[in-house]
Amino acid sequence: MRVIFAGTPQNAATTLIALTKSGVDVVGVLTRTDAPIGRKKVLTPSPVAAAAAELNIPVLKANQVDEATLEEILALKPDLGVVVAYGAFLNEGTLTALPKGWINLHYSLLPALRGAAPVQHALLQGLTSTGVTAFQLDRGMDTGPILLQAPTTIEPNESAGRLLSRLTDIGISVLLEIIPAIAAGVTTAKPQENSAASFAPKIDRVDAQISWTKTAVDIEQLIRAMNPEPMAWTTLQAESFRVLEARAWPAIVLADPVARVQLVDGKVLVKASSGSVELITVQPAGKNVMAAIDWFRGTKGHLVFGS
Repeated sequence: MRVIFAGTPQNAATTLIALTKSGVDVVGVLTRTDAPIGRKKVLTPSPVAAAAAELNIPVLKANQVDEATLEEILALKPDLGVVVAYGAFLNEGTLTALPKGWINLHYSLLPALRGAAPVQHALLQGLTSTGVTAFQLDRGMDTGPILLQAPTTIEPNESAGRLLSRLTDIGISVLLEIIPAIAAGVTTAKPQENSAASFAPKIDRVDAQISWTKTAVDIEQLIRAMNPEPMAWTTLQAESFRVLEARAWPAIVLADPVARVQLVDGKVLVKASSGSVELITVQPAGKNVMAAIDWFRGTKGHLVFGS
């Protein structure tokens, strides 16, 4: 069965490489156009485009599938489209153009956490489990009938980056099971329970700002969810201060005001509205990532974050 693969970021590139190495006949790749990267805004191919080039797979670059792009897709004579984080909706004409349609890989157990950021929202909500869903694409946002799901437990202290890496591996296994089943015509699609749907909208930098007036547990969940992008941050002396890793200590109640930083029993602690947050890895403005204890020892103390 001939497959066209649509995707853009690194986890999609990892999936593309794994599918081709496992013998899936990927005849073409659809990805978004080159984007400006870094301070110099250098136009750079997406990770999927770069992977496809290494694999000698034809690459189509488009931020939406118009008639011209669809003609290019059809010229490759694909039977099935596989989508992993492409980053754009497919119109009705595109969805119905391939003999086997299009399937999408989503990093949650649908109908939970529909939307652009299911991994981050799973951590923000303090969920203890999540998973991967392969489903038939339709015109809605992650609303199509479910083909296959694979659950997993969210590990303690797991960041969004680590969780996405594990879900990527699980998703590869799901695709390697469902693609042959589609080719053989032995799949069963189960409609989603729309009444049970929840949503995971795109995360912006403003969403990553730490509010020290929240509980220590809430703050730890935010920090884990925002690592590696866009990274949790607060302010210190009017400058941005990133927190990459932290741990909640609900039972440690400091007498100091909220957002005050102090060293207690070898821990760099910040008072929250309930409990305390231990800073483990940080990045002050204009400096490299460092252990919080090293940063604190290099300061003069009397530190209060913006709350």
